Amino acid sequence: MTAAHQTLTTADGRPLKAALVRAQRRARRRAFLLVAPLLVFVLLTFVIPIGQILYRSVHHDGFSANAPAVSEWFAATAPGTEPDEAAFAALAADFKAMQAARTAGVAATRVNYTLPESRSLFTKTARSADDLVPPYREAFLAIDAKWASPAVWQAMRSSSSAYTGDFYLASADFERAEDGSIHRVEETQRIYVQLYLKTFALSALITVICLLLAFPVAHLLATLPMAKANLLMILVLLPFWTSLLVRTTSWIVLLQSQGVINSALVAMGVIGDDGRLPMIYNQAGTIIVMTHILLPFMILPLYSVMRVIPPGYARAARSLGATSWTTFRRIYLPLTLPGMGAGAMLVFILAVGYYITPALVGGADGQLFSNMIQFHMSKSNWSMAAALSSLLLVGVLILYWLYDKLIGIDNLKLG
Repeated sequence: MTAAHQTLTTADGRPLKAALVRAQRRARRRAFLLVAPLLVFVLLTFVIPIGQILYRSVHHDGFSANAPAVSEWFAATAPGTEPDEAAFAALAADFKAMQAARTAGVAATRVNYTLPESRSLFTKTARSADDLVPPYREAFLAIDAKWASPAVWQAMRSSSSAYTGDFYLASADFERAEDGSIHRVEETQRIYVQLYLKTFALSALITVICLLLAFPVAHLLATLPMAKANLLMILVLLPFWTSLLVRTTSWIVLLQSQGVINSALVAMGVIGDDGRLPMIYNQAGTIIVMTHILLPFMILPLYSVMRVIPPGYARAARSLGATSWTTFRRIYLPLTLPGMGAGAMLVFILAVGYYITPALVGGADGQLFSNMIQFHMSKSNWSMAAALSSLLLVGVLILYWLYDKLIGIDNLKLG
């Protein structure tokens, strides 16, 4: 056998190719074991919670699980079908079962999400469930005439399936009519879309303000001698060492009508005592306090990028005849774009999801979309809260995608 046909082996006599494959497999297994804790952490704290949110936003079996007979009648008939005696008989059987199992409140809560103020109708009927005898239509109408309302039956039809898109319809300010068609709610009741757009607009405004305030501070930090820069950095990081509630409360003391700032302006004669500025419990208070809280998240990425820009670039540009403005616009600013992008992403995403600060200083005018999510969670309408959370997540992902297309996520630098 020639040397070309001889099989290469390792020192212990194993074929070299098989040994390389085994070594690569061992390396991949070792790498997987190293990242396995991080993978489990991401699954438990990110993927699974988001999956549960998406699931809750389309699933609620409060009515369908406790009223199976009338749910079958809805499944067998077309939307808009007038309820007959069979429908009332099925509903009577469900009410008797719910009364025995004490689950009428659960079913009523689900219907109440679709048709407000219908919970009392269900609880009232459940208390008289044992008195329901044929003819069932007359028996239900004797308890309450609302059982003849098409709106009640349409609400039950919408609730008769465990999976529904009604919560997303409500999140977009739509509702189902009595015939099952979809249309927008009255203008006076449209709150979610307006609040959704307002949240993104305020978050963008706070991001721009943070950028304008952070840019000169970060530039000063990057150009000062290290000893002075470290001292100034302590002042920048000081808010991180202070409780969020303490900082927010301090701003309430400063901005309220009888607070430090208004009292100082009155003392200096800038404003009259009857013309104190409303700077708290409104939209202005939300912007001021959130800008202060989120400002370090803009300064730090900018500083990390500005610190490594060689000063020789600016000197070379000036030696070639460029003005200070041209040097800044053509040399310095493009080099800081990765830090600007990272800071803008951090501040914007944090601002979109903030709810504690707007709840404390925003009043009725300064509430954000996250405050509405918290409201529904506290009222136990988790499905509605999940739908609103999903819309907020989609909006952030769309902006993230646009950022990647326009600037490029590869240019995002946090340090």
